[in-house]
Amino acid sequence: MRLLLVRHGETPSNLASLLDTAAPGPGLTELGRRQAAALPDALAEEDIEAVYASTLVRTRLTAAPLAAARGLEVIVRDGIRELAAGGLEGEPGDSERGQVYLRTFLAWAAGDRERRMPGPGGETGTEALARFDAVVEEAARSGAGTVVMVSHGAAIRLWTAVRAHNLDAAFAAAHPLRNTGVVILEGSPTDGWKALSWAGALVSPAREGGPAGQPVDTAYGTRPDTPPDASPDLRPGAPYGHDTP
Repeated sequence: MRLLLVRHGETPSNLASLLDTAAPGPGLTELGRRQAAALPDALAEEDIEAVYASTLVRTRLTAAPLAAARGLEVIVRDGIRELAAGGLEGEPGDSERGQVYLRTFLAWAAGDRERRMPGPGGETGTEALARFDAVVEEAARSGAGTVVMVSHGAAIRLWTAVRAHNLDAAFAAAHPLRNTGVVILEGSPTDGWKALSWAGALVSPAREGGPAGQPVDTAYGTRPDTPPDASPDLRPGAPYGHDTP
């Protein structure tokens, strides 16, 4: 199966750089609506047979133009919603508490998956991956050859870092995903996944960015202008993808 993971369009919370992971969440900004409207043309060469979105408003609004252009219904699934911020909900992304969210999901990507996001409603990495896996497995069982899933920055970065054999925590740390950025993978839940491209740039060979066990603080904390394994169009931006989930 060819799997296209698309981050939602820009939201007001992105502009304010706030952690905003709870349902139903905000809608899209004017730019976000334009980003969503551009998806059908951007993905015109893809033979898309199914379009999924999370239960949050922003992903459903982003998916709607693409689904309409292909004559498809948007399949809404809770499993691909954003990683729950728990007690960190509403925190500025660049604050000390906001950075705990980032460090926690990157620790999950590096293997510490039983760590729990702080506060009520916080989940573990194991729980977050299981719900995302369930939706991917459903899509694979459907027999669709190419599937689009409109999801969220942190959720996509975590799932691809863990499930794609040629990505790792260091790559996820160094490569945020901007609004309506697309990650393309091929494979299956049984055979595994290979990332083909990240926001239009070819993915480097497996583990070139450093060992998968590299400490998360080392991998991300220095915020290099350009990670060693990246081409110029993969420069990291603000945490979580653009500004926030």
